[in-house]
Amino acid sequence: MAIDDKRLIISEFDFDDVKNNLKLFMQGQTEFTDFNFEGSALSTLLDVLAYNTHYLGYNMNMLANEMFLDSSSLRSSVVSHAKTLGYETSSPRAAKAFIDVTLFDSILATASLPAGTVFTTSVDDVTFQFVNVTDFTASSIGSQIPFLNIPIFEGTFVKTQFTVSSTDIDQRFVLNSNRVDTTTLTVKVQNSIADTTSTTFVKTTDISQVTPTSANFFLQEVEAGKYEIYFGDGIIGKNLSDGNIVILTYVVTNKGAANTASTFTNAQSISTVTNIQISTVEAASGGAEAETIQSIKFNAPLDFASQGRCVTAEDYKTFVKRFFPNTQTVAIFGGESGSFDPVLGVTSVQEFGKVFISIKSTTGNNLTRAEKARLVRDLAPFTVASITPVIVDPDTVFLILNVAARFNSNLTSSTADSLQNSITSTLTNHNINELRAFNSPFRHSQITRLIDDSDTSITSNITKVIMAKFFTPTLTEARGYVTNFNNRFFNPHAGHNADNGGVIASTGFKVNGDTVNEMFFDDDGNGNLRRFFISAGVKTYVDLSAGAVDYTNGVITLKSINIISVSNVDNATSTEIRVTAIPDSSDIIPVRNQLLEIDLVNTAVNATIDTLSVGDPNSVSTGDLATSSYTTVTSGY
Repeated sequence: MAIDDKRLIISEFDFDDVKNNLKLFMQGQTEFTDFNFEGSALSTLLDVLAYNTHYLGYNMNMLANEMFLDSSSLRSSVVSHAKTLGYETSSPRAAKAFIDVTLFDSILATASLPAGTVFTTSVDDVTFQFVNVTDFTASSIGSQIPFLNIPIFEGTFVKTQFTVSSTDIDQRFVLNSNRVDTTTLTVKVQNSIADTTSTTFVKTTDISQVTPTSANFFLQEVEAGKYEIYFGDGIIGKNLSDGNIVILTYVVTNKGAANTASTFTNAQSISTVTNIQISTVEAASGGAEAETIQSIKFNAPLDFASQGRCVTAEDYKTFVKRFFPNTQTVAIFGGESGSFDPVLGVTSVQEFGKVFISIKSTTGNNLTRAEKARLVRDLAPFTVASITPVIVDPDTVFLILNVAARFNSNLTSSTADSLQNSITSTLTNHNINELRAFNSPFRHSQITRLIDDSDTSITSNITKVIMAKFFTPTLTEARGYVTNFNNRFFNPHAGHNADNGGVIASTGFKVNGDTVNEMFFDDDGNGNLRRFFISAGVKTYVDLSAGAVDYTNGVITLKSINIISVSNVDNATSTEIRVTAIPDSSDIIPVRNQLLEIDLVNTAVNATIDTLSVGDPNSVSTGDLATSSYTTVTSGY
């Protein structure tokens, strides 16, 4: 087909292609026959036209992207799309602590703790201030006036006022910082300067419950990450009148910088009292950054689908992330899949009428008792009446790997140490990107493939897996313990490896009645947990039935034992005992609230030259990498 060179091609937007198409178009015109475009001033004009076209194409492409939530890249666009779905983005969160404040005074009958009272603390030699955001009143008990379980927030207590004026068509009620924790926001409307009567407005959570006289306010994120408060129009929510004074109080925070603060002092007298004692009920936690763009994109559609109620697992995940911004990953399972027992932990026993929530925090710490209780309260308005939410701690199973890799030295200039570092880096990335999340299994074939791909010179690898878990004994108290791996143990026949300690091992501890010998656990291959000590390199068993080993279900049950001290673990002081087990399968599957994590401290990586690949005529295949035996180590890996 003949090409019509008098018709401009418009399907390309790259600068060089646009300019070339313009040139071809003009060359096709009789007015420019034999014209030298490259050497003329017209070339500059073509550059301008091409740039203009390129800019327009780029801007139109960006505009089209910003029109949809999935493809938006600007925070303002993402927030705007989320708002159309009824989703409120989470502001920064202040670290929150609970304290008891006791005033020592024999004269005052009552005392007040006004909002904005400052308490100071320090974290890593940096001083922070905490404030309470509501007023508290307490009565004297003898010579003491106690304020109990007072919540305090890290940051500066700010009070802002606006006078409502309908003549100011651009009037807006915008918080003055993008570091405001909106959970600390209080909105009051005073009638006028002359009439100091005020009404406290509450944030709207269910628009169906808002009447024309409801004292509700609405909240939205606006430009620069700040938040705007707005009010009803007299149809949906109470409308404000000229002269009303909007009074806003809130905390401007440093986000997570003060997490873990645990010692507080008062910065000033309280109700004229200077003799003050402050006790920490709960250390500071919960400080977090504002919700990220990625989080908004993920959560807004799910929040819209939940329609303001918790019914499905995805509903609970959405609300948990809203109420606990420090959530890194969350697992939800119903009572039909398992239950929680204070002694046994999470088990497969069914318990209908409950939904179990397990949260891994971005701080790495388990939720405190107060955080769990607060989350249950926050979820209450959205849950089905017959369902009780229960917060359970995540259960981490550590994986200790033994990697033996072979490499072709003719294909690389790297040393064995360098290749070992590359393999360790691969394992670290896999640990961060694939594991450490609920429902993320460890696939043996995947990890061996990644190790082979760490460097082109690696020809093969044999990777063995050992599972490890910790339990914290109650010292100087006789009691039993249960360690549940939820993965089958290796036990090919009765009495397997009994002479060498079976497939179970532990770190050391001491028991009541023997303060000299360091004790350990192993098994006899017949389902019996044994306790022993080592003297002069010889094992001496002191209890051949210290507990039971369920190889099929992966459960170790320790009988009542009075442990008085715990040995160091990994050359560091510890309050926990590590128990290891050889799995029946190299694929480890987490269930319910379980998380998998590679123990990079104890993982061993060894790279040696593959003599067969380099053509060593004297090399003999010994099969040393293919052995299926394991060595159980009693203390320290």
